Amino acid sequence: MTAEASDAELATPWLSRAEMRAWRSYLEANQRLMDVLNRDLQEKHDLSLADYRILVLLSESADGSLRMSDLADGVLSSRSRLTHQIRRMEGHGMVTRGTCLEDGRGVLAVITDEGRARLAAAAPTHVAGVRRNLVDLLTGPQLELLADVFERVSRTIGEP
Repeated sequence: MTAEASDAELATPWLSRAEMRAWRSYLEANQRLMDVLNRDLQEKHDLSLADYRILVLLSESADGSLRMSDLADGVLSSRSRLTHQIRRMEGHGMVTRGTCLEDGRGVLAVITDEGRARLAAAAPTHVAGVRRNLVDLLTGPQLELLADVFERVSRTIGEP
């Protein structure tokens, strides 16, 4: 134990076998799933899963743009990490950056025609990977339970 451990941490019971099994299964499966989805996009479309998520959020916005702060919240990324990601994507012609007209201080990320074309080409690969590696492995009730569980986790932790 370290000197920084709180009283609550000291009083927290260890995970049971069932709890540990659930936790470790989630960790391993999540990592494997994200790796395979990322690899599919990289190999077939020269896009990372992070690129894909950004393009999806931008494409779903009314005008194809989002404030960088809102985009960072949407992809669960730090502002600085997102800035580097957007800069790289900008170099590939997928997005541009502009000034927010509402206040003049905010920065917008804007999807380009190239970004939309790359998203349209990659979407079938991504959906097929999600289906093959998750959706088709589960029953309807299992999918519903999975959604319920992670919606609860997100609500409890705090969605942006």
